[in-house]
Amino acid sequence: MAVLGTLTRRIDRARTTMRRATLVPMLVRGGVALCGLLAITVAWPVPVLTGRYALFIAAVAVYPAFAPRGRGATVAAVAAVGGWILDTAWYDARVALWRVLALATLLYLAHTLTALAAVLPTDAEVDSDVVTGWLLRAGAVTLVSAVLTVLALGLTADLAGGAFLIATLAGLAAAVGLTLLLARLLRRP
Repeated sequence: MAVLGTLTRRIDRARTTMRRATLVPMLVRGGVALCGLLAITVAWPVPVLTGRYALFIAAVAVYPAFAPRGRGATVAAVAAVGGWILDTAWYDARVALWRVLALATLLYLAHTLTALAAVLPTDAEVDSDVVTGWLLRAGAVTLVSAVLTVLALGLTADLAGGAFLIATLAGLAAAVGLTLLLARLLRRP
């Protein structure tokens, strides 16, 4: 009997939330779902997307739109990256630059829109300039990242051999050092 009461309360709460929902927060959540679905579509191999696991994979991609405050965005991003690794390693798909850039852009947009959706109550009255500014900043970040990626790939042809190995090790050391610094700063009172 307690289970039925809990279920009834949750259904009533969902109805109230949907009745009070406003347009902008729902559009942000729709953007989260769309970016997640597109990222999964770009990443996963076509035979898997058209197979029996398609509905489960789509549910993982869309889940952060319904619960943006949880770990759903991380699970969806890991699922997309896992699908890309599956496609390139198991199905021997060619690693194409457009696909890598599209996947990175979609994952970033899904991540940043999920962060926005997490702080926007579904019944908030939000000016569209807030979302427009948010998306313009996200677009600038993805554009700069894409340009730097293409430039870095162009340099890899010039930095073959020992210089490339040294640059790679220096980059890894910097990433580890920055991670340790951030972890230390977070623990500081």
